[in-house]
Amino acid sequence: MSYTSIKKREVFRFIFAGGTAVLTDFTSYHALMMFGIGMDVAKGSSFLLGSIVGFIINKLWTFESAHFSKGEIIRYCILYLCTAYINALVNRGVLGILNVKIVGFLCATGVSTVLNFIGQKYFVFKK
Repeated sequence: MSYTSIKKREVFRFIFAGGTAVLTDFTSYHALMMFGIGMDVAKGSSFLLGSIVGFIINKLWTFESAHFSKGEIIRYCILYLCTAYINALVNRGVLGILNVKIVGFLCATGVSTVLNFIGQKYFVFKK
């Protein structure tokens, strides 16, 4: 397997796509909690919604993978199942220590962002 270098354009696009996905995650997380959904279910659901938005933008724009591939979808699901679990653990851990929702959310998002970029570039949308 040959590893390609990380391009500034990919990082910029990934950050933009991620910002859109995080906004989806953030707003749906708080909306679900306002409707009485438990924290873990709300966080898991909001992360899933953000992940779908991120897949579409990153597939078509960031990593320019225009062809349809079932393998990409399967690899993306594997990656996001792993990072969703890590995201929820970090969120819960930070909330347990600091008890500040926004800090837990941002820490969880930061960790999963780094893991998702690496995973998408070298595992999901590899060329």
